[in-house]
Amino acid sequence: MRILGVDCGTEYTGFGVVEQTGDGELRCVAAGAIRLLPREPMPRRLERIFSELSQVIATHRPELVAIEDVFYAVNVKSALKLGQVRGVAMLAAAASGLEVCEYAPLAIKSAVVGYGRAEKSQVQQMVTRLLRLAEVPESPDAADALAIAICHLHTASTLARQPSATHHPGD
Repeated sequence: MRILGVDCGTEYTGFGVVEQTGDGELRCVAAGAIRLLPREPMPRRLERIFSELSQVIATHRPELVAIEDVFYAVNVKSALKLGQVRGVAMLAAAASGLEVCEYAPLAIKSAVVGYGRAEKSQVQQMVTRLLRLAEVPESPDAADALAIAICHLHTASTLARQPSATHHPGD
């Protein structure tokens, strides 16, 4: 299974493609950050996010996109801008025919570090360890995006191991 994690931001939007092999091993396929210039008009920044994420999807062919849910913003204006970035990231996924799953920051940190209130540096260190990277990803936004992808893979494999609660008539 191959997942694209996206960490939306109005200055940097991180992306990370993580693959889980048949034996459960996690592997980093790609990671980076889309730098948005504050002096550029918002429509131009949004177009750049759409274009670059669409390119990442076309190149690395993930099966699903995982994205962080909005939980906090400094003010209403920041929340609206972040919402626009998230919408464009979701559009890039949907335009490529991919499903989008959203995860709360606490869920992401819990899945990766085992503690929902972990510091950013702890998340980065665990991402580095889980993916067996030679060094911590250069961009904290890319590390966060990798963490989001890992969260989905851990969540999906946990759900897959649980017996189905579906009741079939006649059982």
